[in-house]
Amino acid sequence: MDELKPLLECLIFVSPTPLTPKRVQEVLGEGFTPKAVEAALQALKADYDSPDRGLYLQEVAEGLQFRTKPRYSEWIKLMKKAAPTRLSKAALETLAIIAYKQPVVKGDITLLRGVEVDGILRTLLEKNLIRILGRKEIPGRPLLYGTTKRFLELFELKDLSALPSLEEIKSLSEDPDETEAENE
Repeated sequence: MDELKPLLECLIFVSPTPLTPKRVQEVLGEGFTPKAVEAALQALKADYDSPDRGLYLQEVAEGLQFRTKPRYSEWIKLMKKAAPTRLSKAALETLAIIAYKQPVVKGDITLLRGVEVDGILRTLLEKNLIRILGRKEIPGRPLLYGTTKRFLELFELKDLSALPSLEEIKSLSEDPDETEAENE
């Protein structure tokens, strides 16, 4: 464990995408048991949960990735001067449809939104938030769309099961005053 924890820290740090347990085992080979790796990862997570650290370990896209603590975001923005990923309301609606209905064809997205989505799909593909999964076995063989690991990373989701349910979404949009009035 003495050598495993700093080794895992290095692997997570240099990995360009969230480091999955499968990838860790591929890199480490037979040298460490999955149980030892899991114990070292939990110890590492506990180390980074400390309030005096600027980073924390986040489970995203079925792996682990270092993230900066939100309270330091202003200074990071000043240093990077990079524009955050911005999406229009239409792009977010389209992305939500794809996330919840995947694999989904453009025709179904258009039917749900009520407008053409060609430009939006192109934008989401360029931003690597969606990908083409293949073709549906129906006449015309339309493309099937699904989300990417980048989507999971951007929205800080461990996997698609972490998406909020319809009930959770409805409870966020309810007016608390109306809910109290209905309960009286």
